[in-house]
Amino acid sequence: MNPHSEPSKRTTDGDSTAQPAAPTPSHTPGPPEPPASADPHRAPEPAPPTRSAAGSGPLDSAHTTTPSNPADTASPSAPSSPARSSAPADAVPAADSETQVTLRSPAELADALPYLMGFYPDDSVVLVALHGDRGRFGGRVRLGIPTDTTQWPDVADQLADCLVNAGKDRDARPEAILVYLCQEPAPGESGKDVKDRLRPLAQRLRTACGALDVPVLEALCLSNGRFWSYCCPDFRCCPAEGSPMVMPGTSVMAAAAAYAGMQVRGSLKEMEARLMPRTGRRAVEQEKTLDAAAGALVPRMLERDGAAAVRQHTLALAGAMIHRFRQDTPSGSNRARDACDDALITDAEAADLILGLQDRVTRDRAAEWMDGSAAAPALRLWRALARRCAGGYAEHAVAPLTLAGWVCWSTEDGPSARVALSCALSLDPEYTFAQLLHRAVNEGLDPEPLRRCLREQHHEAMTTAGGDPAPDAGSATTTEATRRQAGRPGPTRRGPTRRLRGPRGSTGPGTRSTDGRGRRRTGRDGDRSRR
Repeated sequence: MNPHSEPSKRTTDGDSTAQPAAPTPSHTPGPPEPPASADPHRAPEPAPPTRSAAGSGPLDSAHTTTPSNPADTASPSAPSSPARSSAPADAVPAADSETQVTLRSPAELADALPYLMGFYPDDSVVLVALHGDRGRFGGRVRLGIPTDTTQWPDVADQLADCLVNAGKDRDARPEAILVYLCQEPAPGESGKDVKDRLRPLAQRLRTACGALDVPVLEALCLSNGRFWSYCCPDFRCCPAEGSPMVMPGTSVMAAAAAYAGMQVRGSLKEMEARLMPRTGRRAVEQEKTLDAAAGALVPRMLERDGAAAVRQHTLALAGAMIHRFRQDTPSGSNRARDACDDALITDAEAADLILGLQDRVTRDRAAEWMDGSAAAPALRLWRALARRCAGGYAEHAVAPLTLAGWVCWSTEDGPSARVALSCALSLDPEYTFAQLLHRAVNEGLDPEPLRRCLREQHHEAMTTAGGDPAPDAGSATTTEATRRQAGRPGPTRRGPTRRLRGPRGSTGPGTRSTDGRGRRRTGRDGDRSRR
């Protein structure tokens, strides 16, 4: 298993000299630009650290490239794989930083990968661009490893072309490239077996980059807590059984990450698991509730002004849920927090929200909960709704997944935003909102213009006669700046969003989530069912 399977706080920023330096995920202060030598297996002469302007934007527009994938029209695309059939590839822009980190060996390069991506990219191929004589890290591209080996040549060519030529178009052509192949062993396999099985893909990536006159400085396979080099034939430094990964928190990158406050969010699979639909008995119950809610929704929509009434009901319910989530913040591991969130919303409430968010206008209004104190509970709600899209309603998760990606991007969590938006696009490659957001995140754009537009939209809806009232749960945050500038008081809380007295600040009777003595319990559709 990879040593980064549990989320932990990391960073990037620190002085050092020696080899390729570490790039950083977008919107996070990142490790600076260490020099890279032509031979990662031999420590070069120490070079004085160079400084770069601090900032969270992309280091260069050339670092905003994305590999192709027919599923993602927001960026060039790569052939989809059966393993991750329509998931778009991720491109990560590099960020500037004042301090420097220098990496001297394949072990340090292997340890740096989670810090470059913001998570451990299991079951992925990752290419990292190096710029300048000192090997400053640049853009990165990631794609799930295709299970169909016949796709490997096309995937290798497109990934190399995407990373190299996009930089060339912006006068920042890479000087070299690092290749990472990350995959855990299948049952009955060892890490060495994975390395041998992926060797043809590594070789194809090296020749594809070489054909574009950009050498691969190092190609590493990471599997089962060990790493192997495809470039070094010396068994004294790269033994056949592989080398163990350094202990988490003990490397140069870990020290720099701790200093900068950069967070590694665990593995890609763990991040995706938080967004996957539930299975088993509770999934069957949720699907039945969705069927019933869908049957009741059609007659309501056919009534006069029915669409407006459904839209208003959905927004009011979402506001009440966000208020409920805000008043009941769980703790513990991600799995425990998600279970608590699942217990805060009933099957019927989830069904009404999932179906209501399929309306584009309703979804856009719900996107107004994207900053301030409403952002965290809104993100928890969208994740919980994505997990409730069970059975035949899997594609209904696209709307809450996109909203989750939007909130993550708005709160400067680029890695989580990419994961959520990739999941959305894997379900519906033509979903325009997800396409646009995915491209904006990959290009390192600033979300503030869109946030400003949504705040103005919310304020206009609140002040325009006849406009649908915006949900109160978000009004205290999304229009806070607008109200302060206009000198007007905030909207009065009313309806289901007012704070009612109950255990742990819940908005309903204590029996809904507790047993009357302040302890949580699970229940069926009269209660907040636990996942």
